[in-house]
Amino acid sequence: MSAISSRSQISQPSTSQSWHTIEAEKALWLLKSDRTQGLTQNQVDQNLQDYGTNELVETAGRSPLEIFWDQFKNIMLLMLIAVAIISTILDVRESLTKGQFIFPKDAVAIFAVVLLNGLLGYLQESGAEKALAALKNMASSKVRLLRNGKPVEVESKELVPGDIMLLEAGVKVAADGRILEAANLQVREAALTGEAHAVEKQASAILPEDAPLGDRINLVFSGTEVVQGRATVLVTGTGMQTELGKIATALQSVETEPTPLQKRMTQLGNTLVTGSLILVGLVIAGGTLFNPSLFEELVKVSLSMAVAVVPEGLPAVITVTLALGTQRMVKRNALIRKLPAVETLGSVTTICSDKTGTLTQNKMVVQAVHTHRYAARVTGEGYSPEGKFYPQANAESSPEISGSAEPELRSLLMACVLCNDAVLQKEHGDWAILGDPTEGALLAVAGKGGFRKDQEEQQLPRVAEFPFSSERKRMSVVVQDASGKLGDSPLVMFTKGSPELVLERCTHIQQDNQAQPITTQQRQQILEQNNQLASRGLRVLGFASKNLTELSQDSDDKAETNLTWLGLVGMLDAPRPEVREAVEKCRAAGIRPVMITGDHQLTAQAIAEDLGIAKMGDRCLTGQELQKLSQPELEAEVHHVSVYARVAPEHKLRIVQALQQQGQIVAMTGDGVNDAPALKQADIGVAMGITGTDVSKEASDMVLLDDNFATIVSAVEEGRVVYINIRRFIRYILGSNIGEVLTIAAAPLLGLGGVPLSPLQILWMNLVTDGLPALALAVEPGRPIVMQQPPKDPKESIFARGLGSYMIRIGIILAVLAILMMVWAYGYTEQVQSELLDRDRWQTMVFTTLCLAQMGHALAIRSNTRLMVEVNPFSNPYLLLSVAVTSILQLMLIYIEPLRNFFNTHYLSGLELLICIGFSALVFIWIEAEKLFIRWYAARK
Repeated sequence: MSAISSRSQISQPSTSQSWHTIEAEKALWLLKSDRTQGLTQNQVDQNLQDYGTNELVETAGRSPLEIFWDQFKNIMLLMLIAVAIISTILDVRESLTKGQFIFPKDAVAIFAVVLLNGLLGYLQESGAEKALAALKNMASSKVRLLRNGKPVEVESKELVPGDIMLLEAGVKVAADGRILEAANLQVREAALTGEAHAVEKQASAILPEDAPLGDRINLVFSGTEVVQGRATVLVTGTGMQTELGKIATALQSVETEPTPLQKRMTQLGNTLVTGSLILVGLVIAGGTLFNPSLFEELVKVSLSMAVAVVPEGLPAVITVTLALGTQRMVKRNALIRKLPAVETLGSVTTICSDKTGTLTQNKMVVQAVHTHRYAARVTGEGYSPEGKFYPQANAESSPEISGSAEPELRSLLMACVLCNDAVLQKEHGDWAILGDPTEGALLAVAGKGGFRKDQEEQQLPRVAEFPFSSERKRMSVVVQDASGKLGDSPLVMFTKGSPELVLERCTHIQQDNQAQPITTQQRQQILEQNNQLASRGLRVLGFASKNLTELSQDSDDKAETNLTWLGLVGMLDAPRPEVREAVEKCRAAGIRPVMITGDHQLTAQAIAEDLGIAKMGDRCLTGQELQKLSQPELEAEVHHVSVYARVAPEHKLRIVQALQQQGQIVAMTGDGVNDAPALKQADIGVAMGITGTDVSKEASDMVLLDDNFATIVSAVEEGRVVYINIRRFIRYILGSNIGEVLTIAAAPLLGLGGVPLSPLQILWMNLVTDGLPALALAVEPGRPIVMQQPPKDPKESIFARGLGSYMIRIGIILAVLAILMMVWAYGYTEQVQSELLDRDRWQTMVFTTLCLAQMGHALAIRSNTRLMVEVNPFSNPYLLLSVAVTSILQLMLIYIEPLRNFFNTHYLSGLELLICIGFSALVFIWIEAEKLFIRWYAARK
């Protein structure tokens, strides 16, 4: 699909109206619609031309062919392609000179390596963009409308602004709209706003301009779901003009930045190629000046040097390393969708986390109950009816309060059980709720006092009820007490709801077993308790009861009078118990956790303080405050704010961008459609596997299989281990490459007749001899201190912290030993002649020495400070296996004739092989001696 047409863009002035700020009649007038007739067919046709169809559109991205072609713009691959072309030209020339075909095996091998690396890069980058497709799937396929005064059902894409939608429970909203009429309408908007509770809608509400999306109770939005009631709605926005459309626009405008690893690999390639070209130029220029007849020989040397400098096996090793990292992370409930994200996790400096379900259990849990006599704190987790009541101000060492023995607490818990429509049940060993989470929390706290709903309802059956409504903000039930369990009255009414509204209808308060007239002072005390609980971020309900002699035919307004106040219950979506430890681990690792939520400010602050994300008194920035800040002002604030509340989708995106502008590597969690742009913008987008929408998962780099913040921290730990191992095998591979280049460059300068290593032999070394041990080093287990260090600067060079100096130092040592062996071997083979031993076997001795030296290097490089004998050899058995296998393969190239012919190697005697092993062992001895010197030097300080 292509971008939206220009006609659609210029003909939509009315859809930008702030519909929540105006009355329904004015909205109808602005869109030239009628609440009882809807639009005429002519109006529909005209609006379709003006506004376009009700569909999300996408801009064109890169085609698979473009992605594949881009892989060959890598500077190291370009140099290999140039080497292959020149090598082919030389082989063709030699074929013409000798009059026989010479197969260009060096060029074929190089082209094969180039193609392999290109395919690996393509596979990493070619993940199709599916986030927008998932966004489209949220739209309803059919919708009921009023047109020409008649109800009709049409395809959702045919909706236009001005249409009158007819909504009822279970319907998915197909477009944004202004509510004209509503009857007990509740809409689940979690996908858009992140709030778990269904929103109660009101047609008559007129709201301020800056009302957050979650507070716009007179509007409905495309992609949300009606869970209760019915409504008539005026369509105000379709297609890309809906809130979903705005998210789609933001999603497509986010440009994917290279990961820290990709940036470092680019820097590595540029450095290696530049250095190689300079060295090639010096060798050719210097050699030609010394002896012009050596030019062709020097070109062959240069080709070998160019192949030697490029770590052909490195992309494959990195890809496999990242893939192994993803497997380890899956075991820790983190599913990696994009391979580079594994390493990026190790560089994370800030984790922006949603609250509900990630930091919290996504289960309402009663934290406190207040009666006339008691202010009790409640223990326990989730919906499990197991926990205790303790005096709120004291520790758990204080005497427990009995929920069933204390009359005031008993009456309050009975009200929690009986004035309740939810069901608490055990599924697969876990307690779960069927119904509203708030009512589930009430059943759980009643269970902690010894009251079970099924048992109580058998003895106290419900005979009447006044259901909850958004206007009344309360619910009442009447139960029959034939056994006198609740007192002398045959009927008892229990009421729950907004504490202020329930308290207004109370004339008495329960004190022990008695109902006493309530005083003004007691009313004030109850309101203060309510405010205190609310300030802690708790959702508070008030409870009352009334004894009846008979069922009344009065309305709910008359029946719910002269009530007896029972108490307050405060509940919270409680923090996950393991998150506190994870937050502490973040702090120790130099990572700053930040909460970004659509929930209310008080609730967000309470949870953040409880978990250690914020301290008491820290600033909490709301969406309304953030909206007033310019982007530079927000960038100045993000360092000081750890809690953001009541945020809209565009706010999350702005926060992530502001943090990134400050040089932070940001991990952002989310589960809703509203989170998708921020997930895509973040360096690591983390979607929820359980509660997350398809849109958020497709926009993310990682999916949490358990929706747990602690899992992110575990993934960061794995990412750090991966990065340490990547640096380890880069040191290993490039140290060898530098040694190869210097050895090749030295041969013509020393007057030796020939190139010590052919391009094919170098490819063997770089892909097999270096590659297999490098893969084994990739699974080196991490050390416990990995999460006790600050994250590495994402801008640091790949050569930082001694890696560059190590590679040069070891490369020079390797080259010096190889050159010494090369000079000795060249002179030795000049003197010793036989039918079995070719005089060019000195080249095979150099080849073998360099290969075997890397085996000792691999064993020594496992630790920077500990000697090989101090490291458990079986903690990484793969390394021992790779060293053994690679050594055997290298010997096969010498002693198996078909392989010897293909790789242009020569048979070595036992003495010559022992000499190669002796020279190669000196590299291992040197590295171990370095460690001893470092220890001695550190001890002297």
